[in-house]
Amino acid sequence: MALLHRPGRPAPTGRPRRLARTAAALAATLALLPPLVAAGGASAQEVPAADVDVHVNTQAALGRLSDTARGVNAAVWDSHMNDPEVAALMKTADVGAMRYPGGSYADIYHWETHTAPGGYVAPGTGFDAFMGTVRATGAQPILIANYGSGTPEEAAGWVRYANVTKNYGAKYWEIGNEIYGNGHYGSGWEHDDHADKSPREYARQVRAYAAAMKAVDPTVKIGAVLTAPGNWPDGITGAGDPGDWNHTVLSQVTDVIDFVTVHWYAGGSDTSADTAMSRLTRLPGELREVRAQIDRYAGADSPRIGIALTEVNTNTGGAQLTARPNGLFAADAFMTALENGVFNVDWWNTHNGPGAITTVDGETDYGDMGMLASGACTGDVCQPAPNTPFHPYYGMKMTSELGTAGDTMVAAASSAQDLSAHAVHRRDGRLSVLLINKNPDASRTVDLAYAGFSPSAAAPEVSRYARGDSDITDVTHGGASASRVTVPPYGMLTVTLTPKSGTGPGGSAAGTPGTPRLEAVTDTTARLSWAGTTGAARYLVQERDGAHTYLVGETTGTSVTLRNLPPGSTHTVNVLAADAAGRLAAPSDPLTFTTGTPADAACTVDFHRDTSWGNGFVATVSVRNLSDTPITGWTVDWDWPTDGQSVSSGWNATFHQSGRHVRVTAPENAGPLAPDGTSTASFGFVGANDGPNPDPTVFRLNGTVCAGG
Repeated sequence: MALLHRPGRPAPTGRPRRLARTAAALAATLALLPPLVAAGGASAQEVPAADVDVHVNTQAALGRLSDTARGVNAAVWDSHMNDPEVAALMKTADVGAMRYPGGSYADIYHWETHTAPGGYVAPGTGFDAFMGTVRATGAQPILIANYGSGTPEEAAGWVRYANVTKNYGAKYWEIGNEIYGNGHYGSGWEHDDHADKSPREYARQVRAYAAAMKAVDPTVKIGAVLTAPGNWPDGITGAGDPGDWNHTVLSQVTDVIDFVTVHWYAGGSDTSADTAMSRLTRLPGELREVRAQIDRYAGADSPRIGIALTEVNTNTGGAQLTARPNGLFAADAFMTALENGVFNVDWWNTHNGPGAITTVDGETDYGDMGMLASGACTGDVCQPAPNTPFHPYYGMKMTSELGTAGDTMVAAASSAQDLSAHAVHRRDGRLSVLLINKNPDASRTVDLAYAGFSPSAAAPEVSRYARGDSDITDVTHGGASASRVTVPPYGMLTVTLTPKSGTGPGGSAAGTPGTPRLEAVTDTTARLSWAGTTGAARYLVQERDGAHTYLVGETTGTSVTLRNLPPGSTHTVNVLAADAAGRLAAPSDPLTFTTGTPADAACTVDFHRDTSWGNGFVATVSVRNLSDTPITGWTVDWDWPTDGQSVSSGWNATFHQSGRHVRVTAPENAGPLAPDGTSTASFGFVGANDGPNPDPTVFRLNGTVCAGG
């Protein structure tokens, strides 16, 4: 039967729901390619001038691809979820994770009886059948334990059946789906039978679920549900709660969980995938804020807790979901998330069902959130045969051309907003660069330059997905030779180069150091340590600024103290080992840290968020003068951590914002700030945020850095 589905709550209509919620010198320039053959066209006779510069730095590692990096959602209402073609297609795309039993259905699904009261369960979609597809794909399952209508005992029974009785080795278990959507904040789509629907109760139950499940199999990894920062209901504090969902949950569970899950849909009032691609610039900041929240509550244990993006797509309904631009979005979203600290990204969905029919880029768009066709119809317009790939499938598949498990993602920066660049340094020494041209009308000719990598004279391997291509197409022999690449409109290229003999990490006798750890941090210093490696004569600590790096520390040991750091500043560093000849090995995974404020400051500023509502907030700021002289005519300055934050209106002071910088000036009738903290100046404002909304890290009173209140 043809079945439509929503990623959230089940409903008889089956229509998709909308959520209420983006130091080595520069190596020789790459031997550039002449323009590649455009889909269905001939190679140009003259090499066009480059209009985009892309810089790739293999000494700036962003982390390693996990074996679960690429994932998809599967659902018990999907009669095609276990078709043999599904496993074959996902295996070809190097899919390493499959999530089950399907979004909000998880909170009504009972694994043992294979039932979902209030929802539809298709034949042949039981757990064992699903595991047959998982194994045929070569993937791992990500399983969602029923929180909404289940119990810890039911979840423990599932663990016992999966890992003791059947020996499936199911490692990753989420506790519920989007539980924050259970009505506690007013909007409810997620089934939840608990009388107490607060984040406190969810946290208490997560502890109970974790205890019961790990008693059966101590090796399972337990995941708690968070909301993406800057997305509803982030920042909202429910009645009687100590804080919003994320802060309340994390304050109680970091000692028993192994990962957190967030969902990210580009959303917005404009449902076009082109807009969604531009909104991807929000996602890195939102993921950094998730990590900052984990850091706050887990402390030194934070690196143990992973982040999984278990649902992602452009929108939760509307058009432009199977069209070419959503394929570009898929490739960009997978890599953007993975480069910013997640170990798993799962596309919503494998099959989903058609919605509004439109025409996009000259093709029929079926308004379907699936990667593969379900064969269903909207009116008299029917999809292709079941399991026919849509463009998002090829977007995900293109990322498998870039790298596989164990390969290292490295920094890449593009000079053009409509061309994204991602890069992976492979374990065998090759370097792959993915270029995504989001311009529908014009090709982009790209000059590529590298730091830390010297390409050989061999022609690069080139894969393309563009108009006219029915699959990822090998265009290595399309006249490519020396100097630059041209990416077709609405097209993607992956360029893979071999290193010059004797260069790169393979030419060093040293190994890769361990990920640096933050041992101690003050307002101006940070002490780092790391696990040493064989063959290392010295270690270099490099800080990353975009795709560029610069040396900030050097030692023959395995620790270093970085000094003269600005208060409240954020830094991302890698450690590289050099052998006796000075040849650098591959960089460690990155560490990001933020310095504090001075303990002996002459002032304090207390920034208190009174209330929030996802894309706005009200804050009160209190200032005290701790010096021994009064201050007349004060100013308070801070910088917002992200571009989307701003002051809308305020009181008890005058506000001015330029870019991220805010200056607050005392009102004309303000008296002096008394010395020794004996008086307080307070002001407040209404703020807005488009995306994550972290607090400012440092405040200055008349130019002097203050301590936090």
